[in-house]
Amino acid sequence: MERFQNKKIGTLLDERYELLEVIGSGGMSVVYKALDHRLNRYVAVKMLREESFTDPELRGQFQAESQAVAMLSHPNIVSVYDVSHSSDVEYIVMELIEGVTLKQYISGKGRLTPQETLFFASQICQALQHAHEHGIVHRDIKPQNIMIDRTGVVKVADFGIAALEHQNGDERSDTAIGSVHYIAPEQARGLDADARSDLYSLGVVMYEMLTGQLPYEGEKPEEIALKHISGTAERPRKLVPEIPEKLERITMKAMCADLSQRYPSAERMLQDIEAFRTTNQKPRPVRSEPEQPVEPEPVVPLEEEDEKPKREPISILGVGKELTEAQYARRKKRARRVSFFTGIFAVTLVAIGLFAFLWNYMLKDIFSAAERLEVQDFTGKNYESVINDKSLDEYRFTVVYTVDPEIAEGVVVSQKPEPGKSMMIVPEGINVQLTVSTGIVLTKIPYVINWESSEAVSTLEDAGFLVQTEVQESKTVTEGYVVSVDPEPGQSLAAGSTVKIIISGGPELRTVKAPDVTGLSESAAIVRLESSALMLGEVYREENEAPAGTVFRQSTAPGTEVAEFTKIYIWISNGPAATPTPAAETTNP
Repeated sequence: MERFQNKKIGTLLDERYELLEVIGSGGMSVVYKALDHRLNRYVAVKMLREESFTDPELRGQFQAESQAVAMLSHPNIVSVYDVSHSSDVEYIVMELIEGVTLKQYISGKGRLTPQETLFFASQICQALQHAHEHGIVHRDIKPQNIMIDRTGVVKVADFGIAALEHQNGDERSDTAIGSVHYIAPEQARGLDADARSDLYSLGVVMYEMLTGQLPYEGEKPEEIALKHISGTAERPRKLVPEIPEKLERITMKAMCADLSQRYPSAERMLQDIEAFRTTNQKPRPVRSEPEQPVEPEPVVPLEEEDEKPKREPISILGVGKELTEAQYARRKKRARRVSFFTGIFAVTLVAIGLFAFLWNYMLKDIFSAAERLEVQDFTGKNYESVINDKSLDEYRFTVVYTVDPEIAEGVVVSQKPEPGKSMMIVPEGINVQLTVSTGIVLTKIPYVINWESSEAVSTLEDAGFLVQTEVQESKTVTEGYVVSVDPEPGQSLAAGSTVKIIISGGPELRTVKAPDVTGLSESAAIVRLESSALMLGEVYREENEAPAGTVFRQSTAPGTEVAEFTKIYIWISNGPAATPTPAAETTNP
């Protein structure tokens, strides 16, 4: 892996981009600092690995994602300058950010002030709003994917193609499972992510900025994911009391586990952030110059006169004759009358012009009946034919994708707003989000045997698989590394399918006693099992006389000695079955 990275240094791509050094790497690609000889500037080049290059599906994914993100152009998103596809190389040329990741910035300061948090969150939110308007969902918002340049400008990276992270070795080891700390509950359940999923992750990032710690921690990714689903994070003000209450509400609303209670769009969240920032700005002190002492003017006493002073005749400049005082008064009165009526006329003209402007651009729409339109039903149609239909100029479409093996690729599965809803026609167009099926997406299982377990899980999840882990003894594989994968690497599997990996527990697993978790809540049972070095298996829910939400059965009897990391299956009570109310008997007279 390292040999591939280093042997490319010094390569000149397309007689233009000279690769200088490795600045980042991921499961599918490597990122280099490069010199663009044509424009004489430094850039970042992301290149598909050799082992990924031979996989046509990975190449297709790389190309599709690069084209999608190249459409984005926003000051808070890492810019894509160039994309190259050829028979022997695939690479993307991006903006090179000289700075640090937001993760590094938070680690250096411990926690950020509310003002800093608002400053960064506002820029991230603007980037997400731009991406969502173009139908692109990030799906992996975290501080490691957010760069801060030397001027403090935020640059969101890794929209499926860019993982430009300037980090040291210690931080890199943590990023393999970093995503689970910021994952939305619906993603943790294996459901499709949408724009609201990105806002959840942004809420977690804000929580970390404000408090200096993550809302959910755990030894295993599964444990952290379950905590995201439960939505029981401690409120930030309990950890840092000086956090403004309104800012806490914004953060907790963004990371609400219930989708219906979360912000519906980045635009709506940005409105709250900007409104709070505007109303809480401290006025800057006005710097005033020291006042200079004013010397009083000398008082000249008036001389008393016996006679009223005589007025001299008034001479008008430009006129050869002199006017008497009466003539001057009449002319002055006439001039005032002309000035008054001239002013009235001018004001009237301005008022008429202002009214005409307001009528054309504001009042006309207010006093005119708004034109409305019933939203068409686009479900079941091919999305390309919909978005390219010139007769649908009243609409502005955004597209999100979902894996649905039951519906053909490219067909609209659902839409928002729903068909038939009456919407007011606006100049920018009625916004309609189309959820489009990708059909059955077959992906080759990456080779992760002998990989460190967290890196293997991250790579498989990035490939679109759900990962199930199991720990077993192994005398040949180092503890914590992958022993085997089921199905085997190289086989093609539908995206969203489960891949099982066996992780080495070392040459010998110790035995532990299964604890008694009956009567506990699901979350308490998980904690009890994991504290006993055991793993949670499947969770079943049935009607039972036990109190609703508590464990009434477990697969392994309490006190039984089993190998550590054994999976224990539990049954949760839904409460007793409802007793049907007997119908009232009626008697005929």
